[in-house]
Amino acid sequence: MNRNYTDDPDHDYGPTRTQQRRDALAVLELANQLVELPPTRLAKLDLPDDVRDEIAHLRRITSHIARKRELAFLAKLMRRHDTEAFDSVRAALGENRDRQRQETAAMHRMEALRERLLGDDGDAAASELIEQHPGVDRQHLRALIRQARVEKTTPNKPPRAYRELFQLLKSMQGDET
Repeated sequence: MNRNYTDDPDHDYGPTRTQQRRDALAVLELANQLVELPPTRLAKLDLPDDVRDEIAHLRRITSHIARKRELAFLAKLMRRHDTEAFDSVRAALGENRDRQRQETAAMHRMEALRERLLGDDGDAAASELIEQHPGVDRQHLRALIRQARVEKTTPNKPPRAYRELFQLLKSMQGDET
């Protein structure tokens, strides 16, 4: 009887090639996320120095192919470190992604509210908003709404009141939290 190496039940052969490829692609995706992060967020992460230096080098590359090659090298460099070295980074990126989704959803709600204020039922929406936020300056709010409506109908007029109305809504939302 001829036995091949896979017949030994006591031998640990390690991960399969498919699993190794999945792991390598996951590290490549993490490397890409790190490169895309703004420098201020990247500075807050606990990264090894060689990885941080390679990210800085990669950001200076503009050629698509060279950038792709350097990204693969960054992933290779990251695979040399223990996977535990990047656990905190993965956790922080996951939290950032959730927080970013929440911020985006809040911004969309504020934009929808602004459009409602400027729409046909704007007076009713303004009354609801004033009711929800009794401390808001009513005259200023109504003046901004009027000015934003004029800006919307007048071509080539900069949307100053339109933006200011959004900032007011944003500050009101910040007061809630």
